[in-house]
Amino acid sequence: MNKLVDDFGRRIRYLRLSVTDRCDFRCVYCMGEDMTFLPRARVLTLEELTALSRAFVELGVEKIRLTGGEPLVRHGVTDLVESIGALPGLRDFAMTTNGSGLVKHAEALRRGGLARLNVSLDTLDPERFRDLTRTGDLSRVIAGIRAAREAGFEHIKLNAVILKGRNDDEVSDLVEFARRERLDISFIEEMPLGQVTEHDRAATFCSSDDVRALIERHHALLPSTESTLGPSRYYRMTDSDTRIGFISPHSHNFCSACNRVRVTAEGRLLLCLGNEHSLDLRGVMRRYPGDGDRLKAAIVDAMRLKPERHHFTTDGDVQVVRFMNMTGG
Repeated sequence: MNKLVDDFGRRIRYLRLSVTDRCDFRCVYCMGEDMTFLPRARVLTLEELTALSRAFVELGVEKIRLTGGEPLVRHGVTDLVESIGALPGLRDFAMTTNGSGLVKHAEALRRGGLARLNVSLDTLDPERFRDLTRTGDLSRVIAGIRAAREAGFEHIKLNAVILKGRNDDEVSDLVEFARRERLDISFIEEMPLGQVTEHDRAATFCSSDDVRALIERHHALLPSTESTLGPSRYYRMTDSDTRIGFISPHSHNFCSACNRVRVTAEGRLLLCLGNEHSLDLRGVMRRYPGDGDRLKAAIVDAMRLKPERHHFTTDGDVQVVRFMNMTGG
């Protein structure tokens, strides 16, 4: 029992582990403005999160990414990073963050063994940033990115969700910022998770091909075979070390090569971002505390639930009712 393989022959090597559904931002594509968050008793404890990570690594998972919500609002997150970072067999340890807490936590995260950071950044305009995040302070995020670099993080990537008519005019500016700051950047098509009322998803959908065309007005993009085990397709530029990635759940479906599963903050193992197939791992751990073998057996058995693909569309319809913060970003 040392590998996770689904019914379609895909080996699971990558776990996205949500440590909280809470966030200090309210990004328009991620959650509603007025959110009700999980009671603390329903959220996995730090010990349970560590036990889950250990089980997945023992089953052959090579990469763990901590997500949220915003993971840096979780009390004790640096202790969790230290515990997971010490797991033998873990080859890649990363976190996705909105960057607002990096000035405070970057050094402790790096000391704890975290190797890479993805920072969500959709705009470089302070007023637009406040509009898209509803609460965020752009200067704090920029300071956080630079603090992470000073703390020794060599691999920092920006994640930008591009919405037509909202921030598609900033694609080139974001690329130039990434080049100046020696960062990678991935452009992400909006995913139809949760019912949003702030914008019309069909009207604001911007495909990866549209974004690539905007970039190629200024820089030729050369396809790369590089991979971080995630869904980004990477490109290089001849005059920069910055990599340009595209995550395209709509226009360039990547399900055939899916090597990922997610665990939500309340311990729900999601076998697919765009489907509801899941297993309650919190129930297994709390019913049989300390029984790692039983936990691993449950995870292995759940692989049969992983569907062949998702069925996202660009017509604005909601395919999954849970918001991204509930899923694990």
